[in-house]
Amino acid sequence: MNPPDRPIDREQSWADLRRLLVLYLPYRKWMFWGALAAFATVLANVALMATSGWFIAQMALVGLAGAAMNYFTPAAFIRAMAIARTGGRYLERLITHEATFRVLQELRVWFYQRLEPLAPARLAELRSADLSSRILSDIDALNHLYLRVLVPVGVAVAAGAVIVAAQALYSGRVALASLLFLLLAGIAVPALAFRMGQPAGRRLVDLRAALRSAAVDGLQGLGELRVYGGTERQAERIAALTDDMIIAQRRLSDASGWSQGLLGLLANLAMWTALLLAVPLVASGGITPAQLPMLALFVLAGFEAVLPLPLALQMLGETLAAARRVFAVIDARPQVDEPPDLPEPRWTTPEIAIAGLRLRYPGRDDTVRPWAIDGLDLHLRPGERVALVGPSGAGKSTVVQVLLRFWDYQHGSVRVGGHDLRDWPGDALRRHVAVVSQDTYLFNTTIRDNLLLARPDAPDADLVAACRAAQLHDFVASLPDGYDTWVGEAGMRLSGGQARRVAIARALLRNAPVLILDEPTEGLDARTERELLHDIGRLMEGRTVLLITHRLAALPAAVDRVVVMESGRAVEAGTPDDLLRREGGAFRALSQAL
Repeated sequence: MNPPDRPIDREQSWADLRRLLVLYLPYRKWMFWGALAAFATVLANVALMATSGWFIAQMALVGLAGAAMNYFTPAAFIRAMAIARTGGRYLERLITHEATFRVLQELRVWFYQRLEPLAPARLAELRSADLSSRILSDIDALNHLYLRVLVPVGVAVAAGAVIVAAQALYSGRVALASLLFLLLAGIAVPALAFRMGQPAGRRLVDLRAALRSAAVDGLQGLGELRVYGGTERQAERIAALTDDMIIAQRRLSDASGWSQGLLGLLANLAMWTALLLAVPLVASGGITPAQLPMLALFVLAGFEAVLPLPLALQMLGETLAAARRVFAVIDARPQVDEPPDLPEPRWTTPEIAIAGLRLRYPGRDDTVRPWAIDGLDLHLRPGERVALVGPSGAGKSTVVQVLLRFWDYQHGSVRVGGHDLRDWPGDALRRHVAVVSQDTYLFNTTIRDNLLLARPDAPDADLVAACRAAQLHDFVASLPDGYDTWVGEAGMRLSGGQARRVAIARALLRNAPVLILDEPTEGLDARTERELLHDIGRLMEGRTVLLITHRLAALPAAVDRVVVMESGRAVEAGTPDDLLRREGGAFRALSQAL
């Protein structure tokens, strides 16, 4: 589905612009010096053109009259302005791009710092490709505000004022006419371009994000698309988005073409108007004949100050659209609201006590969703291994999300480590909990770096010991680059069993007193599952363990107690053997169904 056109909210656009300017304030000195270099470059170019016009005309008049003149001074001034223009352009590029990259670095850090507290609850509504687009493309678009908008506008105002003031020294009427045309070119034409291009610019930002999401989805799900015959439909969707992007880009090009044509027309009209106003001054002796072409070129060259403005306002539309997408993410309130100065309590015991827990996920458009957890009671004593089982949708994974402080609950109480769960800062709590999940995510970096996520300061000896315990070291040692082997995007260079062993080694490296295993063998073949369960058995030793699984056959040897969940409640609990012998029990029915 193509993104719809959105109405333009001017008040919201101004608010977004003000927020962006606040983000730029730490680099205002760099921005000022960059704008000053651009200002000096424009003035040097205008002075070069005007002086050249006077010098050529004066030399011709002197030659006709057979008189002599000092041409060394104006020639030296022309050379100085040419050098100043070249040097100024170089300094402008150097300083403005340095400022741009500094701002870009700050924007990325700023965005991530506000994004991280939203994970994973508030980010679940965003697809990975869309989130990547906001981090990369939209943040890059915010960068245009300084280089493509603020600098051109500031230079146009300052340079335009200086140019008109200098023209007024020769003729007030010429200066007024030049000012009129500059205002038309600097305000009316950019406003027209902005009006023509803003809807297309905003739509282009949305279409880029949609196209990136469609392309990533198509590549990542290519196997499934081929199996279910959806490749042609996905290709048609991408083609439709591409066509819409071309239409939006064509509209932007039309707006740019019209604005550049109007600027050229106004510049030439201004030059001819200046000539018509200046010719009588030559006849009356108000100016010299050589100053006539000088004023004409002076007026024409002055339009360099306003030439970038239509593109600047066009880029402003895209920038504000990107800002709206970025702010929409960071303005979301974290699902778990923690006071910034929440003290970390002292961990006393690896015990988990849940009483009367109720949690409901938020619905959309004020809809009320059913309770995901509805009155759950669950107690894990220190060192106890408990399996949480039940049909899909029973609320098992939601319990994990609560224990990790990813989702907050509405009713009941949860105690972890001897304290109420809400007394724990999320990061502090997660230092005491190791997780091996069914979705073992590996970053596109080395095996070593993926392991060190658990404990960045871990020495190599601990790293190797954890991998040996997870039956991973021999495999890693056989690789040409060993622990410095890159795993590829999402660990694609590793098999499913190898990726899970990396997760186990990472959990061992953390050495946390509480271990949560969320479907650790999901999607693995029987042999790999048996080997992995054997390794997980070692991981469980001496820890309080919560195991969530659909694989019930191995539970009697793996856990001390089983809790069966249905519709967010614990409906049955006991040892695996006792529950299997219970006639009409939920666990026995679940085992028979599987």
